[in-house]
Amino acid sequence: METMLSDRLREGLRLRRMPSPCAVVIFGATGDLVRRRLIPDLYNLARKGLLPGAFAVVAVARRPFSTDTFRQQMQQAVHESAEVPYDRTVWEMFAEGIHYVQSEFHDPEGYRRLGAVLADLDRQRGLGGNRLFYLATPPSAYHIIIDRLGEARLAGEWTTGWARIIVEKPFGVDLETARALNRKVMEVFREAHVYRIDHYLGKETVQNLMIFRFANTIFEPIWTRQYVDHVQITVAESGGIGDRGGYYEEAGVVRDMLQNHLLQLLTLVAMEPPTAIEADAVRDEKVKVLHAVRPFTPEQALAFAAQGQYGRGAVDGEEAPAYREEGRVAPDSPTPTYIAVRMEIENWRWAGVPFYLRTGKRLPKRVTEIGIQFKLPPLILFRHAGVEDLEPNVLTLNIQPDEGITLRFAAKVPGQATRIRSVNMDFNYGTSFGVEEPTAYERLLLDAMVGDRTLFARRDEVEQAWSLVTPILEAWTAAPPVDFPNYEAGTWGPAAAKALIERDGRRWRRL
Repeated sequence: METMLSDRLREGLRLRRMPSPCAVVIFGATGDLVRRRLIPDLYNLARKGLLPGAFAVVAVARRPFSTDTFRQQMQQAVHESAEVPYDRTVWEMFAEGIHYVQSEFHDPEGYRRLGAVLADLDRQRGLGGNRLFYLATPPSAYHIIIDRLGEARLAGEWTTGWARIIVEKPFGVDLETARALNRKVMEVFREAHVYRIDHYLGKETVQNLMIFRFANTIFEPIWTRQYVDHVQITVAESGGIGDRGGYYEEAGVVRDMLQNHLLQLLTLVAMEPPTAIEADAVRDEKVKVLHAVRPFTPEQALAFAAQGQYGRGAVDGEEAPAYREEGRVAPDSPTPTYIAVRMEIENWRWAGVPFYLRTGKRLPKRVTEIGIQFKLPPLILFRHAGVEDLEPNVLTLNIQPDEGITLRFAAKVPGQATRIRSVNMDFNYGTSFGVEEPTAYERLLLDAMVGDRTLFARRDEVEQAWSLVTPILEAWTAAPPVDFPNYEAGTWGPAAAKALIERDGRRWRRL
């Protein structure tokens, strides 16, 4: 009987994750995100049997492609992907459901053509009118696309099935534009159908953070100010801006990384246990954390946030140009490519525990990690044996490139003398389970098709995050940097970032 119940449970979980028939409509379908991630990951879901039998992709973009041309380009993209194995039979079945609609984003006629294609697919493939719209376009196109979807009655109250929308970051460029974009989306879609995507939340280690904390009794009791000295969250990128100079000049590091990725990681580290692992229960606790973060005054924004911009240097043994020498970047650009910020969470659990966040371009390596450093024991028991200093315990969650968890603790070195050395206890996702790990976009695309919003940001969450970082943007605009570039490519950032943490008697982790 127990075996039958287990089999039924597993079957029920599998069926619950199977989306209903639907069409994924991708705006900006000829862009880099679609080629690198969206089509390969949708194909990979099909390869794994995780897409419904009735499924279609409708690509919308401005280039004058035919459906056959677009299919051929996407086939090449799947071939070139290092993360998904190519299976010709699976690809051919998947590609039959791919269709291309050429249109300018503002052209009402293009949306009428899109509506006709969707109606045909509903009849031919039995999609039931279910549509997932994905805005893989520059943010400047969001408003007009949403307007046209509403005018063409392709979403909202006019649809026969469900209509959901995924919006890529940045969601606005400050608090006011985020509010305006939220109001615009709400004109056509209900909040329950809006999926504000942050691909960091689709990574296995990030998802596992809640399991690690709330499914293990040994960690949660010490996840408090009584035991934690401080927390460091690092998102380091070895690459530059590539061909995104135009975008990055407008965004900068605060809009590109701090407002979304870093603050999302902060909330997952600091949140209280939710009442259930359900969308609103989890997001309620994340929003509470953001409301508890001490807001910056203009003076505090300058004191507790260090900015930087990379100059010439070398990364991985290769010469790297300065940011101001990159394409579509002003030769005197004040745009920061690095930020280090000290934040405090004013609640019962975390009062007095600093959270240090840093991210930057052209750093020595690509790595994302969360480091929780615990306090030292109150009494050193081993001074009589010549042990004067102990290293603190550190729990590290490695998010990329090698996902896993490391616990650093003290151990005795074998021998007659009392010698203590720090050692690591490691858990690695890649070697522990022996299963193919889904990519972040695979997980998030599947969640959106299923209707699970747990890993997507809610309206109030986005707006509160903007309220925290907007004072930094305003302070930096009012006091432009005079020392840019202030760190060499291939180094760990400007001297101001080092000073920011060292004045508290701490130092950045060596990665």
